[in-house]
Amino acid sequence: MRKVAVVGAGKIGSTVVDMLVGSGDYQVLVIDQSADSLSKLAPKAPVETAAMPIEDVDALAARLAGCFAVVNCAPYHLTVTVARAAAAAGAHYLDLTEDVASSRVTRELAQTSGTAFIPQCGLAPGFITIAAWDLCKHFDELHDVRLRVGALPRYPSNALNYNLTWSTDGVINEYCEPCEAVVNGKLREVPALEECEEFALDGVTYEAFNTSGGLGTLCQTLEGKVRNLNYRTIRYPGHAAIMKALLNDLNLRNRREVLKDILENSLPATLQDVVIVFVTVSGMKDGRLMQETYVNKVFAQPIGGQMKSAIQITTAGAICAVLDMLADGKLPQAGFIRQEDIPLDDFLANRFGRFYAPEDHLSFRAAAE
Repeated sequence: MRKVAVVGAGKIGSTVVDMLVGSGDYQVLVIDQSADSLSKLAPKAPVETAAMPIEDVDALAARLAGCFAVVNCAPYHLTVTVARAAAAAGAHYLDLTEDVASSRVTRELAQTSGTAFIPQCGLAPGFITIAAWDLCKHFDELHDVRLRVGALPRYPSNALNYNLTWSTDGVINEYCEPCEAVVNGKLREVPALEECEEFALDGVTYEAFNTSGGLGTLCQTLEGKVRNLNYRTIRYPGHAAIMKALLNDLNLRNRREVLKDILENSLPATLQDVVIVFVTVSGMKDGRLMQETYVNKVFAQPIGGQMKSAIQITTAGAICAVLDMLADGKLPQAGFIRQEDIPLDDFLANRFGRFYAPEDHLSFRAAAE
């Protein structure tokens, strides 16, 4: 059994633990600053736990010694610390961050590391890039690549049409930071919460708007090779306008702790959610202008006898699938690994990646082959 350290015992970290322990193939060490959070894991699975400050790189590296890999599920502002500790411990490193600046540091660490560094292994960034890149490879010439992802309550009941299913810090960060996009063939930064659009799927109307970090490295990969590339978060109509009022008119983008307190004490969490993945690629194929789309909905379901939200399942499932592929030797064992380097079919065939495998996609691929 390979020893894997999971840093962060929150909503996603605890789901990663359940999946890895449930597989029977991993020995799991869970590290968190909160002893209370770790105590909640005890009845679930036989795991080793360590309550300790995560900000100390040297102390964390010492605790990670002997681990095959580190799965970082800590808040985005701790990404660089955990990555440096993993490098010092000589362990493979995977994370979920959507924070662009942190990912750049992780990429630099990979250049001198003897192990694999695979950041942004969640839903978006993460799986959405794997799916988009797979579609892009079907075209002779790319025109437009549109990535849309949303984690939404199935039964919205407030003005924001939203419930807290993800890290509050992460949501605020992606609503505030600049967003990367390719516009007319050139890499650009575009503002978050802008370029709001509406679309319908299965008879339900949604809106989608710019948010930061969802593309991972795809902009750098496709710059100069695609006319337009963008990522937008899916919400129910009206959400963006209210968030813009809070962040801009009330200046809460500069008082993020206040906004976090407001959201966490006003919006209830829910396990009754749905994750929507919607990728559309258009371009030239065999001399014709063509379009291909990957679309999927993932709902909450039980994992190891306990109900998990759709965002927990998709995020934890994605990073566990990549870890599994790394352990099986299906990915490079050293250096920086992009999400584009991960084959979609191998991902969907994985026991953890199966949550993303819609029947119509598999049927389409079989017919195409």
